[in-house]
Amino acid sequence: MTSRPSALTALAATRIGLISDTHNLVRPEALRYLDGCDAIIHAGDICHPDVLDALARIAPVTAVRGNNDTGEWAAPLPTHATLIVQQVTILVVHDIAELGCEPRDEGIGVVVSGHSHKPSISERDGVLFVNPGSAGPRRFKLPVCAGRLLVDGARVSASFDALLT
Repeated sequence: MTSRPSALTALAATRIGLISDTHNLVRPEALRYLDGCDAIIHAGDICHPDVLDALARIAPVTAVRGNNDTGEWAAPLPTHATLIVQQVTILVVHDIAELGCEPRDEGIGVVVSGHSHKPSISERDGVLFVNPGSAGPRRFKLPVCAGRLLVDGARVSASFDALLT
């Protein structure tokens, strides 16, 4: 199920904060990292609505339901969300294995996912794939991370940063 696209347009570059797999942990480092963003994408495994409330105090939030998002509070969350930022269409899904489409064929420029807890940025067939990693409890020896998209017209760039050393 894909939610109806929402649009975010601006005259200058738009800064989108990327966060995933918080698992009910809102780190102060994550809030500082996302401060100043024009919008925030949460790629699932939120685990409690208070996480979204904390993020919404910074900027508007687009969130999808992850495999650990259960219960009445999570039922309204879509499994896929589409966001149009300036001239770039962004598809958000928790588990990339559940993408369900060929992004390039759908006019999607960026796919944001989570689930693996492994931060990554890659480009395939002209589509930018971004996983900001996990900003929640540390898993194995993986870094605690969040990311950003910078959208300027039809151009987009991605980055991620470790929140803890």
